[in-house]
Amino acid sequence: MTALATPRFSICFMGIFSRLLVCWAGLCFVPAHAGVVQVAVAANFAAPMARIAEAFQAASGHTLKLSSGATGKFHAQIVAGAPFEVLLAADTRTPQQLAETGHAVAASRFTYATGRLVLWSATPGFVDPQGAVLAAGGFAHLAIANPKTAPYGAAALQVLRARGLAEVLAPKLVTGESVAQAYQFVATGNAQLGFVALSQLSAPGRPALGSMWRVPVELHEPIRQDAALLRAGASSQAALALLAYLRSDAARTIIRAYGYET
Repeated sequence: MTALATPRFSICFMGIFSRLLVCWAGLCFVPAHAGVVQVAVAANFAAPMARIAEAFQAASGHTLKLSSGATGKFHAQIVAGAPFEVLLAADTRTPQQLAETGHAVAASRFTYATGRLVLWSATPGFVDPQGAVLAAGGFAHLAIANPKTAPYGAAALQVLRARGLAEVLAPKLVTGESVAQAYQFVATGNAQLGFVALSQLSAPGRPALGSMWRVPVELHEPIRQDAALLRAGASSQAALALLAYLRSDAARTIIRAYGYET
């Protein structure tokens, strides 16, 4: 796909995508041939996407192959030629950049979820409801995702700066490749507390362990998470169907159950 072909393709895509949305709304979409979709999923969205994949496969017959990780690393892999067909990013910037360079279809982008950042400890009572534990400093390590590649890590750094604690706590930071690794640092006791995604603590039917502070949204930029059709999936009806399904009531119910806004 070249830059000159993008406008024509975008118009075509909009027509196909609109028809698929109508079909999902009326429960009328039945694929002629089941397909396989390679999906790159932001680490924070791995658990809800696993649930969505099951529901989507049951409804459509299509199969999803999910890979989860840091959005920044996915960007590098996609540019380098990784065969992902759909990206579920943890931000809006990465899908936009991929669209600008011709690696994603600009007209396909939409926000599928808005995430919430929390400060979490596996120890009950360790984190207070106002996050004052950060200033108190009674801990050796604070886990965050890599701010350069993971939007939840960037948001965590913004919170520390807003509280005037970025320089003071810099020696205590333990940086994970993704928010999933930041969660593991805390869960295994390698860090007393860390900034993670609310979705990691809000699995349906499972009570949240430890203690947490739900970070006020005004302390960091909104964590709006965009989906996009990638160049490798431009001709895939299964990939189009997945993007349409993500906007369905069934998918949004699952997304909200994990603590996201839709």
